Amino acid sequence: MKKAKVLVVDDAMLIRRMVTDVLAADPAIEVVGEAPNGKIAIQKIAQLNPDLVTLDVEMPEMNGLQTLKAIRKTHPRLPVIMFSAVTERGAADTLEALHYGASDYVTKPGGAAGKDTAQARIREDLVPKIKSLCRVLTGVQALKSMGSRAPAAFTLRPLGSSIPADVVAISLSTGGPAALGEIASKLPAELRVPLIVVPHMAPMFTRFFAERLATQTRLKVVEPADGESVQPGVVYVAPGDVHLIVHRRNGVSAFALTQEPPLHSHRPAADILFRSIAETYGTRALALVLTGMGQDGVKGCEDITAAGGRVIVQDEATSVVWEMAGLVAKAGLADAVMPLGDLASELIRRTARATALADGRGAA
Repeated sequence: MKKAKVLVVDDAMLIRRMVTDVLAADPAIEVVGEAPNGKIAIQKIAQLNPDLVTLDVEMPEMNGLQTLKAIRKTHPRLPVIMFSAVTERGAADTLEALHYGASDYVTKPGGAAGKDTAQARIREDLVPKIKSLCRVLTGVQALKSMGSRAPAAFTLRPLGSSIPADVVAISLSTGGPAALGEIASKLPAELRVPLIVVPHMAPMFTRFFAERLATQTRLKVVEPADGESVQPGVVYVAPGDVHLIVHRRNGVSAFALTQEPPLHSHRPAADILFRSIAETYGTRALALVLTGMGQDGVKGCEDITAAGGRVIVQDEATSVVWEMAGLVAKAGLADAVMPLGDLASELIRRTARATALADGRGAA
């Protein structure tokens, strides 16, 4: 069985040892080395040729962001997972790192967590991401994939009538922040539909994600408040640790924030938003599923298509991880599977009539 070769980079010896012990206990992962700072990490990458690097954000001498930029000059495709403290600085630096090509991030266990709790957190949060990014399959997955490297098969859902969308609901996870940034940078200021985004992020991280996204687009970007009405031409980023839904109130679409239990281990979850979008917008709902790991969004896409709405997914070739989007495509729920570079123009095309009507120019 192929193992994922991992280099662990952290200036704290205790953290390095804890991460190494957890990873080494998994039969699908081999820790090939450790590094206490960025300079040594760069040298060890050249020597050890790892499949993935876990990279501390805050380090002396050469911090995580500086190290990441150096890695990307020589290894543009090497998966890198940022290991971030849950602090304002840690969150801001992590979102900056995702912008510069980090594959994903996990948060460090809090200082008050005992050893067993901390190790469990690392095992639950970090190990699945390593396996997904390194495409390590175990058990039944490995048996099913033996001898086959062909792209995953899927069937597009018939488009039917091309009703223009009045809303775009977007789900994303691993690799998604950079993908959405690229899409948003190409959208015109006159886009007259709301874009509602569900990232799999903690509260502080969603705030910095919204702030970072606002620098990449001409559209307004906010985290919505409970009871706030849904406005056209705004990108709404679901806040962390609450589910975001849209409902109709006195004929107006408005947001509600709920504390329902996490779904697929996520809060916010795309399935919950998508279900509410299907109920509120029906045939004028459009879902976009970007790169990410896990199955969040599949059931919600079922709800949207059942209501007569449409679904677009990012293709495998341009995705960091093709699980969320791939599961939707393989379920036959997507009417388009497109490369990242084409998604902005497709959103513009599918919302053109709504934009024209909102601007008072008549039908497109």
